[in-house]
Amino acid sequence: MNKESLLICVVALIVGLLGGYLIFSISNAGKSQQAGSAIPAGGGAPTDYMQRIAQAEKIVAQDPQNMNAWISLGNDYFDTEQSQKAINAYAKALEINPNNPNVLTDQGVMYRKIGWYDKALANFEKASQYDPKHVQSLFNAGIVYAVDLKDHVKARPYWKKVLEIEPNGATAQQIKSMMQGGGEAPPAGK
Repeated sequence: MNKESLLICVVALIVGLLGGYLIFSISNAGKSQQAGSAIPAGGGAPTDYMQRIAQAEKIVAQDPQNMNAWISLGNDYFDTEQSQKAINAYAKALEINPNNPNVLTDQGVMYRKIGWYDKALANFEKASQYDPKHVQSLFNAGIVYAVDLKDHVKARPYWKKVLEIEPNGATAQQIKSMMQGGGEAPPAGK
């Protein structure tokens, strides 16, 4: 296959994926409006994030006890690199349900991003207490110790536990690589 044929195949694939995404988005837009407080999750273009953020902000203004809207808002702030806003939105969700290990972990990742390692570790610990097999919180505690605090000894127990829980997963592969090479891995959240 020559370069031109390969390029045509790649372009066709991208156009197909975009077309499918648009059809999916349009068909779900009506469902989202019918559901009232449902906010479609996931990635997208910057305008998608802005629309979801605006929608979630309206929902929480009208219904401050809507935990799902707070989580969606936090996730979109997370994805758009608005760490402090994500922390605040996750805090509102945690006021409603303080036992949610996923929200605790995502908020912890945002704490790490702004350099508040002690708060990040506290969140990861709390998430692990609620769910001792919560791989993301264990992994991220190890990341803070190994990468940010340069303390590989303290990282090892967290990572060993992840390897016991999920010995063949993608996270386990990252950990094995880091334990051997000492390189940085991205935080696991959401």
